[in-house]
Amino acid sequence: MSHPVALAPPRAAYLHIPFCRRRCFYCDFPISVVGEFKTFRDRPDQPPEPATGRNSPQIIEYLAALEREITLGADRAAADQPPLETVFFGGGTPSLLAPEQVDRLLQLLDRRFGLASQVEISMELDPGTFDRAWLAGFLAAGVNRISLGVQAFQSELLAACGRSHGVQDIEQAVALLQAARVKNWSLDLISGLPNQSIDQWQASLDRAVACGPAHLSVYDLIIEPQTVFDRRYQPGDRPLPSDEQTAQMYRMASQTLQAAGFQHYEVSNYAQSGFQCRHNRTYWENRPYYGFGMGATSYVAGQRFGRPRTRAAYYDWLNNGAIEPPASPQSAPDRLAETLMLGLRLAEGLALEPLRREFGTVWVDRVLQCLDRFVAEGWVVRSGDRLALAEPDGLLFSNSILAEIFSTLEQEPSQ
Repeated sequence: MSHPVALAPPRAAYLHIPFCRRRCFYCDFPISVVGEFKTFRDRPDQPPEPATGRNSPQIIEYLAALEREITLGADRAAADQPPLETVFFGGGTPSLLAPEQVDRLLQLLDRRFGLASQVEISMELDPGTFDRAWLAGFLAAGVNRISLGVQAFQSELLAACGRSHGVQDIEQAVALLQAARVKNWSLDLISGLPNQSIDQWQASLDRAVACGPAHLSVYDLIIEPQTVFDRRYQPGDRPLPSDEQTAQMYRMASQTLQAAGFQHYEVSNYAQSGFQCRHNRTYWENRPYYGFGMGATSYVAGQRFGRPRTRAAYYDWLNNGAIEPPASPQSAPDRLAETLMLGLRLAEGLALEPLRREFGTVWVDRVLQCLDRFVAEGWVVRSGDRLALAEPDGLLFSNSILAEIFSTLEQEPSQ
C-alpha cells in the first residue's frame, strides 16, 4: 500500500551546524568543540578572539562541505520539487556562524531548491554568542524565527550543566531580541537538572514568561549514554530530582504556561496563538524533509537516512559520492508505530480514518484495544474520529503509552 504523504517531495530542510565552544554535560549530539577563544600564531602579541565562523578553520572547512552536500541533494531532487517552506539551523551552536555565512547558505538553498514567500527560517542562538550587529545580520539574511538556548535562570544550575553562558548573558540576549523587535522567538528550559528544586523550576518558568517569548520548549533531562552526566549520575538517584518531582515539574510547566496564554501543543512545546514551530511540525506529522550536515537525518521518498556523526567520517562520505544505501521497505505495522509515535506527541492527536485507510482496520483496531485501559485511566482521549493523549498526564506518560502500542504492533494479528 502506498503512503503518499511520505513520498511527496520535502518542503523542509534541516542544516546541522555542529560547532560549540564546549560540550554541555548532558549533550550526546554530534558536535565538534572549537573552544572559547581563537588564538593566532602569526599574531602572538594580539589578544585571543572569541571563536566564530570568521576565524575558525574547522568551521570554514565544514561549511564548504555542507554546501557541497546541499548542491548534491538539489541535483538529486525530484523534478517537481516545491520551494522550501521551512528551514532550520540546528546544532551545535549555529550562532557561532558569521551572518554572511548564514546568508550564503540561505542563498544557496534559494537558488537550488527555492524558498517559499512565507518561508519560516529558524535558527538556534546561545546567549553570549551574538551581539546586536550579529543578530541584525542574521535577520537581514532572512532568519525570521529564533530559538534561544537558555535552559535555566540560576547560575549554579547553568554551571552544573557545563553551559558556557551565565544569567547575565541570558538577560543581554533577551534584551537584544526585544530591541530588534523579533516577534517569533522561542526560549528553551530544562527540568530535572541535578540539585534543581521545585522553587527554582517555578522561578525559571515565571522568568521565562516575563521575557516575552512567543514560544517555549520545556525538556525533561535525559541521562544519555557516554555523557558527563552519565558518568556522574544514575537516573533516579540524588542529586537528580525524583520521578515524582520531575512529574510535578512537568505539571507545573503546563499549568504556569497555559495560565500565561501559551497553548500546550506538543509534549515539550508551548506557543502563543500563531507561533507554533512549523518546521518541527514536519517531524511530528511524519512528513518528508531534507537533512544536511554531519549527523543529520533526512526523510525522503519514504526512506530515512542518517549521515556520519563525526566530521572525518562525514567528509569521507561526501568524497565517496554521498551515497545513501538502499533501505528495506517498512512494514505497515512499523510505519503505523512511527506515525503514532510522532503524531501522538501533538496535543491534537491523530485522525483515525486516514490511519485505517493507510494501514488497515485490523492494525488500527488492535491499537485502540490496547489503549482501552489508558482511556479508562484518563490518559488517552477518543473524541469522535480522533485519538489524542490527555493534558497533562497523557502527554507526561507518553513513553509508557507508546511502549504498549509498540508491543501490540510487534504481535501478528489473529485472522
